[in-house]
Amino acid sequence: MIELIDQLLGALPQVIPTLAVITIVVIVLWAADWALLRRRENLGEEARFPRRIVMLVLTGIGLLLIFLALPVSPDTRGQLFGIVGLIFSAIIALSSTTFVSNAMAGFMLRGVRSFRPGDFIKVGEQFGRVTERGLFHTEIQTEDRDLTTLPNLFLVSHPITVVHSSGTIVSASVSLGYDIPHERIEQLLKEAAIAAKLQEPFVQIKELGDFSVTYRIAGFLPEVNHLLTTRSKLRKMMLRSLHEADVEIVSPTFMTQRRVEGGARTLPLKPSLRGHHNIHLEDGLPEDLIFDKAEQKKKGEELRRECEDLRISINNLKASCKTPDQDTAETARLQRQIYRATTRIDAITKYLALVEKTDKE
Repeated sequence: MIELIDQLLGALPQVIPTLAVITIVVIVLWAADWALLRRRENLGEEARFPRRIVMLVLTGIGLLLIFLALPVSPDTRGQLFGIVGLIFSAIIALSSTTFVSNAMAGFMLRGVRSFRPGDFIKVGEQFGRVTERGLFHTEIQTEDRDLTTLPNLFLVSHPITVVHSSGTIVSASVSLGYDIPHERIEQLLKEAAIAAKLQEPFVQIKELGDFSVTYRIAGFLPEVNHLLTTRSKLRKMMLRSLHEADVEIVSPTFMTQRRVEGGARTLPLKPSLRGHHNIHLEDGLPEDLIFDKAEQKKKGEELRRECEDLRISINNLKASCKTPDQDTAETARLQRQIYRATTRIDAITKYLALVEKTDKE
């Protein structure tokens, strides 16, 4: 027993530096985790991503320092580094079936920057608005207001269609008979697109079938937040425009097979709005309910970017205040601008904290 204690005491001077390094690394990592993540609980997944990358880098540096401080010979240390290298190589080689591949895909998506929170995307059979972009997954809000989590590996291995935030083309197709002049149909479809508030409408003839002609009406929609409503409204205006012009939306095959009196038309009766004057069908767009979280995340990202711009502006204003030979009026004006910017930052910070707290509840 005494000999064991003597051996431990003899090895203590060699172990103390390693214990000191381990203690320092643990303290630094704990402080960094508190400063970057735990102290800012109101940060969304989009803002946490770079902070988690910093923590990952700091953890790697800490492990490297611990390996360097181990009380072993240089040969043994080299063998340890070789083993660690083999482990990381095996992880990367097997990443196609592990969570590491999702992390790598997350880095790729960040580098490409093809979409951001609030954008409409379609990948495979999934369509919706992006709500979160994490290291391992991306979350979208679908047309049913449900939240769907997609692994980042799935996104990088499938084509992604992103609806451009500056506007997109909305289109619809309809098949009509050969007995109607295409000039008339084109005019009616353009009127329907204009009624649906689409800009620069155009008509294409997509197919000359055996019994009907397929027309495609399309137009530019600058406000993509109302994409679903506009798609539905375009089809509704097409029905109204064609029916009001006594154009049947049925194929000749159907006309020859139906059993009706001669001269009968397949047109809906004109709706009676008597007693319904106070009903506004266009009030309360469904996108406001369907994509509420996506819209909230988009607004949050815009507010965070505004905060960053305001902080830069405050630093510039403070530098301007230190300019020598500056009159009192100019200094007072700069101070008022700094105060307004600081107040705005405080209001945005409180709002984001309240939103984050509501999401957690």
